[in-house]
Amino acid sequence: MVDIHHHLLPGLDDGASNMDVAVEMARLAVAEGITHVVCTPHANSYHAFDPRVNAAKADELRARLAAEKIDLTLGLGCDFHLSLDNVELALADPARYSINGLGYLLVEAPNYGLPPGLSETFYRLRLAGMTPVLTHPERNATLQQDPERLIEWLRAGLLVQVTADSLTGHKGRRAQQVARQLLDRRWVHFLATDAHNTTTRPPRMRAAYELVGKRYGAAYAYSLCVSNPQAAYMGRPFEIEGQPRGLEEVVKTPTWWQRMTAALMRK
Repeated sequence: MVDIHHHLLPGLDDGASNMDVAVEMARLAVAEGITHVVCTPHANSYHAFDPRVNAAKADELRARLAAEKIDLTLGLGCDFHLSLDNVELALADPARYSINGLGYLLVEAPNYGLPPGLSETFYRLRLAGMTPVLTHPERNATLQQDPERLIEWLRAGLLVQVTADSLTGHKGRRAQQVARQLLDRRWVHFLATDAHNTTTRPPRMRAAYELVGKRYGAAYAYSLCVSNPQAAYMGRPFEIEGQPRGLEEVVKTPTWWQRMTAALMRK
């Protein structure tokens, strides 16, 4: 399995507190069947994001994993928070925050209240060559109340990542309910651990993989945990497994943008 959301690099954010913890997290990940991890430190007002520092930490961790004979391949990315400064930096340098600098960008929406113009932000990121991946919407308080907000973004090409622990109930009942609703509709493209430590937020993925396989089919489980994240890791496009449900019906009702465009054409 390939885990594209993992706070493994030590001492950079609220993830691994030191190198020894990072090594143990890596050991747990391998025991789960994870072969590749994208190290995704936060980029927000609390944690500085410096690609050079991140790369140095990753090299140091790779050396420790090799010494410990822990067979885990590391990539680099970011847990990207939607601040104005972050967006402008990403637009100027699309490789700065994306997974291995190859275009897929993990984006975390504010937990309370979605900022105005979010659709336009996603559009601008895509126009600059990035593919936004919305992280754990099932844990977002606003989107828990109104998952339909995802429809417009999904239709415009947004991808969705759900936390494996949400699906298995470790993130609470509501997160589990919404995660399953999203999977029922085939609105999910990736499962990931969002691991932060070895205790309260360890890298668990196998149980969620098996649950998806039993409930939704082996092909969908494989796409969420192996083929889709592998494509993101390598910066390649991938085929969507299963037809998303509930999107085409909405297309029949024109959006405000479609109505405005039609009005302009009639003039």
